[in-house]
Amino acid sequence: MKEQDLQALRAIIAAHKRWDWMFGVLGILALMVALMTFASLFIDMAINGLGRIDIDFLTSFPSRRAANAGILSAWVGSVLVMLVTACAAVPLGVAAGVYLEEYAPKNWLTDVIEINVTNLAGVPSIIYGLLALGLFVYTFGFGQSILTAGLTLALLILPVVIVATREAIRSIPQIIREGAYACGATTWQVVSDHIVPYSSPGILTGVIIGMARAIGETAPIITVGALTFIAFLPPMPFAGDPPAGVFDWLFAPFTVMPIQMFNWTSRPEAAFLNNAAAAGFILVLMTLAMNGLAIWLRYRLRKNIKW
Repeated sequence: MKEQDLQALRAIIAAHKRWDWMFGVLGILALMVALMTFASLFIDMAINGLGRIDIDFLTSFPSRRAANAGILSAWVGSVLVMLVTACAAVPLGVAAGVYLEEYAPKNWLTDVIEINVTNLAGVPSIIYGLLALGLFVYTFGFGQSILTAGLTLALLILPVVIVATREAIRSIPQIIREGAYACGATTWQVVSDHIVPYSSPGILTGVIIGMARAIGETAPIITVGALTFIAFLPPMPFAGDPPAGVFDWLFAPFTVMPIQMFNWTSRPEAAFLNNAAAAGFILVLMTLAMNGLAIWLRYRLRKNIKW
């Protein structure tokens, strides 16, 4: 190459390196802004709410007196709603993702389904609340219950679980499928013994992301009839007189942590704002605990996978 060509090439490489450096700096700045914003809000919430967090706050029902108010019914309701959400969304979402990737024929109908699943992930949550109000509350007659709330949030995170499952399955090398088929394995054996176990860390990540979104949702829960003030717990199975049934708690009225926080922040007293900050701090800790558990499980699963 001529000297002029070499100099031009060096100039192009240097210009690209400058652009790479500038992009890296902008990325770091954007990350720092996001982290600082979250840290400032979290620290402010902790300063205002830590003084209210104690055993009584966790084991007391809401009250019209801020000093006596607690979040027992709210966090119990959140746990039960998340249990229903996980039981409904995870098996259905994973099965749908596996079917679309491993079983569904590649035709126009599959393409339409894939496009709609992807689009549903960006639908506003209030739309799911209105859908659930008409479907679960009025059509199926589930009422304003834990079951309705759990199924509503399951619909909300179902596209997320499906997309995450498909992306995790796509990351599995094709040679694993070909090797299994060459040994005489059926499609079900390939999926159950190889595809799902190897893609389980990615699937788990999508599930936890969806659950972390669901636990903080407010609009669809309000739409289906969550109570803003509730001073009792759902009936425990075989407790009471007459004894409650195994699934009676599914049809009990409920409230959740975001609703309780919304109720407190709408009141003018500063003490209720401190209660809301304390509840928000606990909700963030619950979300971080879910993500931490997902990271630990993903690490263990990846460690046990033998390619």
